[in-house]
Parts: sequence; C-alpha cells; structure tokens
Amino acid sequence: MAKEKEIKTNAMRILEKERIPYGKYTYECDEFTDGIAIADLLGLPYAKTYKTLVTIGKTKAYYVFVIPIDQELDLKKAAKAVGEKSVEMIHVKEINHVTGYIRGGCTAIGMKKKYPTVVDCSAKQLETMIVSGGKLGMQIELTPKNYEKATQCTFQDIIVR
Repeated sequence: MAKEKEIKTNAMRILEKERIPYGKYTYECDEFTDGIAIADLLGLPYAKTYKTLVTIGKTKAYYVFVIPIDQELDLKKAAKAVGEKSVEMIHVKEINHVTGYIRGGCTAIGMKKKYPTVVDCSAKQLETMIVSGGKLGMQIELTPKNYEKATQCTFQDIIVR
C-alpha cells in the first residue's frame, strides 16, 4: 500500500528550506473559521495563538500585523509602527490577490511579496506562538525568534489596550 504523501504548504516548505523547526496542528475545515473557534477546536491557548491581518497604508503600501486572536489591532499604533499616517484593513476579496493566501489561511511566511510585518510585542514573552500554516485546516507552532527569522518582522505594541 502506498504511503499517503504529506501535503505541505508554501509556509512549511520555506521553514524547512531555512531549517526552522516547527510543529503543526491540522483540523477539518472547508471554509473560513475565526481564530478563536480554531483555538477552541484544537484546545490551544488564546494567548499564544495569533491571527495575521493585512492592511494598506495612506501611501498604498501593504503591511502585515500579527496579533493574539482575542485582541484587536489598534490602527493608530499600527500606522505609527510602520511610519504611515494611517492604515486600514484590506477588503476580504483582496487577500488572495495581495498575499497569495486565502482568508483563514493567511500567514506572513511565504506571501507573494515580503511585506513589512509587525508582531504584537506580547509574542516576545512566549516560548512558542501559533499562526496559520498557509491553508485552511493548518496551524503551525514555532518560537517567536524563528518567526522573526522567517518573516523579518519587528515586535511592537500594536493592540488596543
């Protein structure tokens, strides 16, 4: 009997190419499910499970922000973090065109282009963080340091407090 080939996402291939260790969680999912529902399904703590948000600045440049799933992005802090006057969320229908990923499967690792990425500073205190693995039904876990290595992100205070 042939061994079933493991399906790897672009994010996973990039991590392996860079020799960055990661863990993965899979779950059944056919359509977008929010991060809290996924964390509940997998029994993951909200504090170490992060969502990836894509914005556009006043200059029409794109930026990626990564925050805990149960928090809200502070648009003023986000704009300041990337040197913009203001930023706003991109429309859901633009996610695939801009990133190469779909809603619910978006990760800063392996987007079509390398966009400036800012992770909320709360991640720095964690041993590991969990982010989307690059497709629906896949989450990956890695250290904040390795996430930084894979994305060239910075860590700043970007959530509503």
